[in-house]
Amino acid sequence: MPGTLYVVATPIGNLSDITQRALHVLRDADLIACEDTRHTRKLLQHYGITTKTISYHEHNEQARTAELIAQLHEGKTIALVSDAGTPAISDPGYRLVHQAALDGVTVVSLPGPSALVTALAGSGLPTDEFFFAGFLPARSAARQQRLSQLRTVPATLIFYEAPHRLRPTLMDAYKVLGERRAVVARELTKLHEEFRRGLLSDLVSHYATEEPRGEIVLLIDREEIATETGEVSRESIRTLVERLESEGLGHRAALKKAARELGLSRSEAYRRLMIEQ
Repeated sequence: MPGTLYVVATPIGNLSDITQRALHVLRDADLIACEDTRHTRKLLQHYGITTKTISYHEHNEQARTAELIAQLHEGKTIALVSDAGTPAISDPGYRLVHQAALDGVTVVSLPGPSALVTALAGSGLPTDEFFFAGFLPARSAARQQRLSQLRTVPATLIFYEAPHRLRPTLMDAYKVLGERRAVVARELTKLHEEFRRGLLSDLVSHYATEEPRGEIVLLIDREEIATETGEVSRESIRTLVERLESEGLGHRAALKKAARELGLSRSEAYRRLMIEQ
């Protein structure tokens, strides 16, 4: 009889966030397939688990899948883990689970930590419907095209994002999706966990001068906020202009740069500032 493939969720930061069932499976498995064996070994050592590990990542996924499937057909029990959270969610694992299911191997998925669910639950945005879109494209043109496709999705949008791309992603989201409520969830379950909530324009302004660190989940509300006077955008322009001026730019240069980063023309940014005054 074929063995069993267990899909095991592991902590996204705090090592205490693991279930007793997950620890039991990791101890009793014949083999643990890891995204990074060195990373997983820290978790195993913390709990005194000595099960043999093998690498299973995006660069060897195809070849390793065949090897692991063969072992499952020999009756082995294999636990699949990723570096953090639930395997196969924007991480390696899909191919192995898919092939195991096709081959009649029993697949058991254990519930556990997931960054997107943790972020959504603490975001304060609607949770009745959500759309997880993984990572957006790295290039602005492709990113804006993808955001345009998601513009009319009637659900809270959830993305994973790299720290160095958060600022341009927020700018593109503001430009394409318009003014919406949004949340940047950073370093979840870790020492410096942070939920920064606000409008997209506010987040663009905040991260214009702050470089975030750590793992990031970006959540965006389903609905654009309609404003008759553009009051929120004016406040964002004013705040960003003041920050840029404090860094040494003249008023005209600061206004021009702020307008560009907020997706406005310089004349429109100036008009909104004049209305505010």
